Amino acid sequence: MREKAIAGREYLQLVADLKSRIQSAHISAARAVNRDLILLYWDIGRAIVEKQEQMGWGDSVVEMLGRDLQVAFPTMRGFSASNLWRMRQFFEAHADPGFLAQAARELPASSAEGKKDQILAHVARELLADIPWWHHVELLAKVKDPAARLYYLRATAQLGWSRNVLLNQIKAGAYERALKEKKTHNFELALPEHLAEQADEMLKSSYNLEFLGIGRAVKERELEDRLIERLRDFILELGYGFCFVGRQHRLALGKKEYFVDLLFYHRFLKALVAIELKVGPFEPEYAGKMDFYLNLLNDKERGPDDRPSIGIILCAEKDDVEVEYALKTKLNPIGVAEYQLQPKLPGEFKGKLPTAKQLSDAVREVLPAKRKM
Repeated sequence: MREKAIAGREYLQLVADLKSRIQSAHISAARAVNRDLILLYWDIGRAIVEKQEQMGWGDSVVEMLGRDLQVAFPTMRGFSASNLWRMRQFFEAHADPGFLAQAARELPASSAEGKKDQILAHVARELLADIPWWHHVELLAKVKDPAARLYYLRATAQLGWSRNVLLNQIKAGAYERALKEKKTHNFELALPEHLAEQADEMLKSSYNLEFLGIGRAVKERELEDRLIERLRDFILELGYGFCFVGRQHRLALGKKEYFVDLLFYHRFLKALVAIELKVGPFEPEYAGKMDFYLNLLNDKERGPDDRPSIGIILCAEKDDVEVEYALKTKLNPIGVAEYQLQPKLPGEFKGKLPTAKQLSDAVREVLPAKRKM
């Protein structure tokens, strides 16, 4: 039998269909494993709380459990004492009467009228289990009000917010805005659902899902793009002498190229100012990367009479001690900010660069901006 030629259009459609099917299977697998992980952490947290209440055990039991579980499961990172403390907090926070009262309003009548154990089981399976672990850690650390936490849980589940998007929504006060606007949600203000990114967050949170091999389709780039555009316009409006050079400004070194988020030239400081925006928390490698960019700018683009280039790193949150150590050996002037400016820059720049409040307001202003779905 003579083999038929493979038609281009039909073959491309087959590839597209199979890719979609494989991606859906990977996402379903990630969600299923993540769900089991969250329910496991819930059960561990509950067991610790109940045993402490029954036996009168103190805090040392958590440290002992951490050591024994790590011996039993040496290849799994999730059973450290610090993570066991998070599991305990995870159960306690959502078994709290204040949170249960909020959650019960949204439960089916049969569940809401049941015993506490039934309500707890429903909360764990219907409200908590589909959200990655490190989202829960973020919420427990930053959102104390039960009603606000429930709001962010629902929004994350419905819209597939990544951890960084959730962090920025909390910083932007999405829950408080929803109350002022008398809305039960602000979903139309948020980024659209993107399942590949949510699945990737689940992979990161579950520790043991590398075999699924889901690559990241970075939807957060859209949030970053909006923030960068707003910052560019805002800084130019300040009138401090900033001249816009470029966005995603290209720097070449040998056969490789690098890109700075925003590059300005300051007429009065007579210096290039590079700005990098990170939608997540500060990482020490950001300082090294900025130092590298400044070295390239000084060698390749700095004018004969210009001062050394200045770097500003804006991130969603930072640890001051971590920042201090990250900048300790850097010779170039670099400021790291939780959407504000730290006094790491030379004193003569004071009053010429945007203040902490101005940078913070600029970022907050764009986060609630409506996005067309």
